[in-house]
Amino acid sequence: MKRWVWLGLVGGLVACTEKPPPSQVEPQVCPGTEQESLPNPAQAQALKVEDGLEDVLITFRPRVSASAKARADAFATDVARVGGQVKRRFPNLNLVSARLSAEAREALAKNPDVVSVRPNRTVHAFGMPRLPTSTWLHGTPNTAGSVGEYTPGLKMIQATEVWDANNDGVLDTGSASGTNVKVCVIDSGWDDRHPELKAAYIGGMDFIDHEDTIPGDGPLDRALQDGVYVYGGGHGTHTAATIAAQLGVGGKVRPGKEPNGVAGVAPTVSLLIARVLDVTGSGKTDDVVAAVEWCSSQGADIASLSLGSNSPDEDEKLAFEKALEGGMLSFAATGNSGADRVAYPAAYPSVVAVGAVNFSGEWAPFSQFGPQVSLVGPGVDVLSASIVGASPFADVQAGGTHFTSDPLEYSAINTYTGRLINCGLGDSVTSCGEEANCSGFVAYVDRGGGLYFEEKARHVIQAGAKAVIVGNNVAEDPEGGFTLGASSPIWVPTTWVPLDIANTIKGLVGQQVTVDVTGSDYLVQSGTSMATPHVAGAAALLMSARPDLKPAQVRDVLEKSARPLGPEGRDNQYGFGLVQAADAIKYANANIPVP
Repeated sequence: MKRWVWLGLVGGLVACTEKPPPSQVEPQVCPGTEQESLPNPAQAQALKVEDGLEDVLITFRPRVSASAKARADAFATDVARVGGQVKRRFPNLNLVSARLSAEAREALAKNPDVVSVRPNRTVHAFGMPRLPTSTWLHGTPNTAGSVGEYTPGLKMIQATEVWDANNDGVLDTGSASGTNVKVCVIDSGWDDRHPELKAAYIGGMDFIDHEDTIPGDGPLDRALQDGVYVYGGGHGTHTAATIAAQLGVGGKVRPGKEPNGVAGVAPTVSLLIARVLDVTGSGKTDDVVAAVEWCSSQGADIASLSLGSNSPDEDEKLAFEKALEGGMLSFAATGNSGADRVAYPAAYPSVVAVGAVNFSGEWAPFSQFGPQVSLVGPGVDVLSASIVGASPFADVQAGGTHFTSDPLEYSAINTYTGRLINCGLGDSVTSCGEEANCSGFVAYVDRGGGLYFEEKARHVIQAGAKAVIVGNNVAEDPEGGFTLGASSPIWVPTTWVPLDIANTIKGLVGQQVTVDVTGSDYLVQSGTSMATPHVAGAAALLMSARPDLKPAQVRDVLEKSARPLGPEGRDNQYGFGLVQAADAIKYANANIPVP
């Protein structure tokens, strides 16, 4: 038991007196609790040292007498000669990306071979040489699972009608489910531990870290801080699984949910992964251009990009045009600001722009719109795979009873059982009273008092709490909806309960209570990022059914067979409408003869 004592010397003896008033008490802070914290993932991505150099793209004039590679190499030498740091060469685009000082940029401006020098603009998430032939043979995909894996989005775009017409949870023999179609997801990488994606994966490239062949969206060994592995946000894993998640091979799910997880739109596709976004969800134009070229070089039929920028770039535009000429059809998200403009690359004519609707077919207010919108897909509350164990859920148990609970954002994933102590508003380290001790307890904290939940949590943790329950005590807002608002994660399991349960929990003070915050492998997310892989997956089904179709024909069929949701004909919000996989195949079979 923690006791506050006053020590003094009286005649050479140590005497204990009555404890002084609170104003004279120095709050006791348990050892280590002021320092214990985890790095913020958004800050953990290794950043370039500020060295006064600017990331730029340099377009140079072609030299007729030399090969494309020789021209690029020669110009790269020119850039290096004036002090520039060359990052990448794009011979087919007459383009070099580099880092330049102001002096180097001024010197290049005098070079007659330079067409333009412009910023290597940032793109955001919204969401090698050709590999040997043998590596295209991915794992054998499961053909049986459960209809519980069929998400609302899957049904909405008729994916299951294509490959499970009798709705028995088993792929129909001979159905088009994505076999022999290569889809390249250009995003934040993937978590190679996730069971939903292992069979589909055939290769990848990381354009963020060292341009190696490990496009990790999972634990990044290059983003270590204080010895702690930092995970990405799972954006790329989520979008990839929307396309390619397997039947019957689920990861860890929340209690009561479908144990097999989810199925992808095209569950037997071959999946390529190109990582162009860091753990903060950002990348550069040259990363995207390099990824588009790589995907195309690997024979990808489809590219799916749930990212973009508000401004165009001519060389990026050219990269997509060349990829289309080479047989790769690209799909990109329109953006999530709700603005009357479509982001790039979605707005390029050679790219299919995808907006978002909810499961009722209503336009999502965040979905950017404009005359370039081609199709829409489900993009609100979409369930898909995420970083393994990184989607937390919580359980509070006492006396064999389980109470509904939700973890606060940035809570640690852990389980702790201890005596429940009422810490009131958690407004100071002394708020838990004399029963608090550094050996551990479960702290109950009420909402209110003008403090952030992070402050409340840190106060009771410093008093010795090994788990925290935040309870709602506001009748006008009985459900609440709380986040820590933390500057860095809390290192003990921290959860919140609604008003009715909060009152019950407070009645358990003094009893043993367990707070269990654990992680599932699936996450619900919203955005045009989620809509895009639905439409790209539908294209994969069409290509699987009709491999004879050219990219332009695939786009035309998808648009002509879409379900109109807005005014008659094409409009700026819905484009041609909601993509319909089964209807697209029927339309192609009825209107385009097989050669």
